[in-house]
Formats: sequence, structure tokens, C-alpha cells
Amino acid sequence: MKVERVKYIIWAKDMDRAIRFYISVFDGEVVRKNEVMGEVRVADALIGIHSGGESERTWTGMAFQVGDLFEGCRLVKAHGGQVLREPEDTPEEPAHLAMCVDPEGNEIMLTKARHHAS
Repeated sequence: MKVERVKYIIWAKDMDRAIRFYISVFDGEVVRKNEVMGEVRVADALIGIHSGGESERTWTGMAFQVGDLFEGCRLVKAHGGQVLREPEDTPEEPAHLAMCVDPEGNEIMLTKARHHAS
């Protein structure tokens, strides 16, 4: 079967706020929007944002790999999200993960590519 596209679906109590978050933090592009749902393209992924959410904390399974993890966390906070687990450097390796939540309660992960010494 040929897959035409893959879309992540999340819920939002305030769809406009959710769309603004994904545009502002992840440089997303609105593909479609009406009173019931919106679609935002981030990199090559499509995020479907559906109205009717209750702003309850929900794990989405979405992870965004970014070049600067600390700047990514700053942007999440600046645009109404929260960082639940700040990135931390360890003696073994530099920070590569942060757990975050968008303004609608959807949990997301920020990651940074790991570069292991050969």
C-alpha cells in the first residue's frame, strides 16, 4: 500500500493558540484551518490540530529534533509552553533531550542529534 502522507493528531481547547505555538516555536506553516481543525506542516510532518480538547496533559509521541536544544526550550517557554524536564549536560555526553508541553497540554519532546566519538 502506498502511503500518501502521515499526520499526527493532537487536541486543542484553543486551536488558534495551538496553531500560533507550532508556527512560532517550530517555524510551522498553516496548510489548512477551519472552525473544527487546523493542519500545520513542520519540516516534512503534518500536525492535525482538532478542536474539542480540554487542555488535559496528554502524551503525543511527537519529538522535534532541533539544532540548539537550549534555544528550543527558551522558545517553548516564550510561546506559552512549559519545559517539564530541562536538558542537562552529563559527564558522559552533552544534553540531547528535553520534555515539554505545549499550551494545550500536549506533551512533546525536543531532541538534539547525538554525536558519538568513534
